[in-house]
Amino acid sequence: MNHAQAIGAETFAPFQQALTQGWEKALESFQSLGAQGSASAGAPWSQMPKFSFSAEKLRALQEQYVKEAGELWQNGFAGQAGADKRFAGAAWGSNPVSSFSAAIYLLNARTLMGMAEAVEGDEKTRSRLRFAVEQWMAASAPSNYLAFNAEAQKKALDTQGESIAKGIQNLLHDLQQGHVSMTDESAFEVGRNVGTTEGAVVFENDLFQLLEYKPLTAKVYERPLLLIPPCINKFYILDLQPENSLIRYAVEQGHRVFVVSWRNPDASMAHYTWDQYIEDAAIKAIHVTQEITGQDKKGGQIDTLGFCVGGTILSTALAVLAARGEQPAASVTLLTTLLNFTDTGVLDIFIDENFVQFREMQMGQGGLLQGGELASTFSFLRPNDLVWNYVVGNYLKGETPPPFDLLYWNSDATNLPGPMYCWYLRNTYHENKLALPGALTVAGEQVDLGAIEAPVYIYGSREDHIVPIGGAYASTQVLSGKKRFVMGASGHIAGVINPPAKKKRSHWIRADGKLPKTQSEWLAGATEHPGSWWTDWSDWLKTHAGKQIPAPKAYGKGSAYKASEPAPGRYVKAKA
Repeated sequence: MNHAQAIGAETFAPFQQALTQGWEKALESFQSLGAQGSASAGAPWSQMPKFSFSAEKLRALQEQYVKEAGELWQNGFAGQAGADKRFAGAAWGSNPVSSFSAAIYLLNARTLMGMAEAVEGDEKTRSRLRFAVEQWMAASAPSNYLAFNAEAQKKALDTQGESIAKGIQNLLHDLQQGHVSMTDESAFEVGRNVGTTEGAVVFENDLFQLLEYKPLTAKVYERPLLLIPPCINKFYILDLQPENSLIRYAVEQGHRVFVVSWRNPDASMAHYTWDQYIEDAAIKAIHVTQEITGQDKKGGQIDTLGFCVGGTILSTALAVLAARGEQPAASVTLLTTLLNFTDTGVLDIFIDENFVQFREMQMGQGGLLQGGELASTFSFLRPNDLVWNYVVGNYLKGETPPPFDLLYWNSDATNLPGPMYCWYLRNTYHENKLALPGALTVAGEQVDLGAIEAPVYIYGSREDHIVPIGGAYASTQVLSGKKRFVMGASGHIAGVINPPAKKKRSHWIRADGKLPKTQSEWLAGATEHPGSWWTDWSDWLKTHAGKQIPAPKAYGKGSAYKASEPAPGRYVKAKA
């Protein structure tokens, strides 16, 4: 060993010792967690099973970690952050300290995730550990701190500190409004530039307003189309702007369209139950739509559509009506909907008996699940994109996020009645009883989804993290009517809100119409088609909509169902 090498080795020795000590402490922390079987404070679950590690995987991880960390140190702080978009800006590459901090952070992230993968335990335990590591790593990224964020530092210098002052203003504004701004919310107003399709409120009760939309064609199909959106969000995701409105598209296709606009629950609704949402909302909306359109007479039917939880509510309501001898649906469309809750994706990590019991104790007999809590939960499913990205932009760089209708809607939270939420949590996500014939009694009737006789159009999004594509597909094995399954590209919202004019995102269909047991088997025989699935759905729906008749000249029907206020109505404007 020459003199230079000796100096290098001597210089590196303390760093290598620190690496070894750091590894030992991290391993000790993980092993302590596994031995105790308890989750850390603040985790979304209450108890974690005991677990251990694969010694062979840990040895390989340690060797790889020390090797890569040593290479970073010996390269003289010239660490490279690679393709991670958080560190991709030119400022990171020109600042050695920031570049090194990003590189060592990414090494730590890979190693910690490797440790989670080295756990010997059930899949749910590994998933929970992965989620915890992802949250911790997302929060601890050097890009989140001004001391390390080279881009934020450069902007502060270029603006002579103005970006920092603006960032403080943004922080104070978001603290006052109670959530991180994802878009310029001042650019939107429901009824002014989102949710603008022309229509009127023709019925309301304590749970919902029923909206009817003005026809855009001289003739309409005799069977109306009733849309039931999720009650955990507001309906205008289906009517953001004229060019991406599924509601307007359906009206343009000649359908007489009705939509449920859920009331945003306040303290007066703290005792509402799942049964009331089925009986007094979904079933009531079906019957009122039938009466207004003359489909309440013997054999009269309507077309129906449910989105996400709205699809679960719609299907439950139709099963209750089937038990009463009614088959009001000529067709059912389910968009990103769970009926069989075997595959619930990342949300499964939150659900166990202790968590469900805690929620039942907290609000099962009354209370509200606050919309802000729901919104935060869904945002932290994608922490880098939906949380820390805005922390960095809004506060460190002093930027105002650009106007974006979808993110405005995403920030417009809704509450849920505690008893309704707790019933849903236990009987679907936790115990998965909805898919079992006769396992549940709702509104006084035993529920059997197989008793729904209508043909069904089932849509799932390939990258959906709320309703995984396998979970959406599972409905094909539960329902008994003639079924058509279509898969679209992208996620839970972007996959659904995909107007044909944009010519974006493919969809997949099986020409033979076969529906094997699993989605992967179905996909093996499916063909990709460019562009939106909307046109395929529209063609299918028209075959179930009946003959065409002259479009109505007025909203509602007679004195019983008169237009009381213009769409989108006042319920949707109530803030959580």
